This record gives sequence, structure tokens and C-alpha cells, in this order.
Amino acid sequence: MRAVRGFSRGFHVLPGFNLTLGITLAWLAVIVLLPLSAVFLKAADLSLARFWEVVTAPRIVASYKLSFGASLAAAAINAVFGLMLAWSLVRYRFPGKRLVDALIDLPFALPTAVAGIALTALYAKTGWVGQYLDPFGIKVAFKPLGVLMALIFIGLPFVVRTVQPVLEDLDVELEEVAASLGAGRWRTFRHVILPVLLPALLTGFALAFARAVGEYGSVIFIAGNIPMLSEITPLMIITKLEQYDYVGATAVAVVMLLISFVLLFVINGLQAWTAKRTGRNR
Repeated sequence: MRAVRGFSRGFHVLPGFNLTLGITLAWLAVIVLLPLSAVFLKAADLSLARFWEVVTAPRIVASYKLSFGASLAAAAINAVFGLMLAWSLVRYRFPGKRLVDALIDLPFALPTAVAGIALTALYAKTGWVGQYLDPFGIKVAFKPLGVLMALIFIGLPFVVRTVQPVLEDLDVELEEVAASLGAGRWRTFRHVILPVLLPALLTGFALAFARAVGEYGSVIFIAGNIPMLSEITPLMIITKLEQYDYVGATAVAVVMLLISFVLLFVINGLQAWTAKRTGRNR
């Protein structure tokens, strides 16, 4: 018994805490912190007045609105329909279920350029879907709506794959108990199911948003890149790089990084608060 106790207390699969932590922090610094620091240092070559002039140019501001607005909208839409899709895959049996489950991961494996070309061909004025929308005045390709559709396409798997395992572990008996106590479907979902799913749902929302903000390949084709209308911020950075304006490109990147960090910080804070409130952090 003493040997077993000593083994459980003293044996660790990985090296000691100090060595493991040191390797982890060093790797994090090389992979994440150094590139981000380089962006800030490069942007520091600009004076404050010049920096403000670059990042508040009307064309740049319009790209901020489109990139972050479309990313938040796409993540919100994916949160709703991703939850519904995950629920259907976990709770119901239907023909082609395995095929649908496999297709969810398609945006992960599909090259972004291929996705952009496919969406453009689908929603263009003469496309399979666009030709039926055009008579009603609904234009998708080369419009902000096209950007939104592309971001929804690439962000959906993040919500489904985050919520799906939580739904699989959710005990159905909790719903049955709530129903036996007289709770309706909506009340059961709101007070029993949603509190359990909310932390995972917020995580999926944050992942979908983070992917959408930095997306370039699938958006660039369907957006049309019309100034002040369908230009995304990553495109503006690429444009400045092509013009050899490296400092201006890093200035825009810094603003994009700061806004993304603030939004993700708020989402993660809300997630932590929800987990603490529902007791899921125990």
C-alpha cells in the first residue's frame, strides 16, 4: 500500500513542473508572441498622427465595418443553426445521417479558394441559386451578403463540433424529470438544457467569429472587392503589402488585432461567467 501511495504521489508522466512550464512558455513565445510583437514594433515606425490617418481612412473604416459586422452576424447565425444541426445529429435517426455528419467537416478540409469559387458560381447572377434570387432583387455575389454567406459556410463546423459532444453527454432523464413536473418544451429547454449548453455554445461562437475575422480565401472571390462596399480588412492589408506599404499594412493589422482581442476577451469573459453561474466549472 505504501508503494502504491508513493507511486501515485511521486510519479509523473511528464517532466517536472518547472521544465514543462518553461518549454510551454518558450514555445508559445516563439509561435505566438514574437510574430505579434513584430507587428506592433513595425507599426511603431509611424507617428501617432500618421498612424491615426492610416487606420481611419474611409476605405479602411468601411472594411472594418464589413469584416467585424459580417463576422459577428455569421457567428450568431451559426450559433442558432449549428445548435439545431447538432441537436438533430445527436437526438434523431434519419437516412443519410452519417453523410450529413461527414459533410459538416467539409469546410475544414476544403481549400478556401475552392470554397470561394464554388460559392461565387452558386450565388452569381447566372448561378444555380442566384438566377432565382435575381428576379426578386436579391443579390448575393459581389455584395456584403455574399461575404456573410461565405463566413457562415466556413464557421458552421466550429459550433456543431463544439456543441455536439456536450449534447451527447447530456442526460435525457433531466428532460423527462422536467416534463413530469409539468414543464413545457420551451421551459425545459430554457431552464434545463440551455444552461448546460451555453458555455459550449459561446465557445463555438467565439471560434466561428475568430475564424471569420481572419478569413480571406473563400471571401475574396464572392465579395467582388468593390471599394467602400465589399472590401474586407484582410484584403486591405494585402493591398498595402502589394504597394510595398509595409508599415501601413501593419498599422491596419494592429487595429484588427486589438479589436479582435477585445471582442474575444468579452466573449470568453461571458463564457466564464456563464459557466460559474451554472456551476459547470466544478
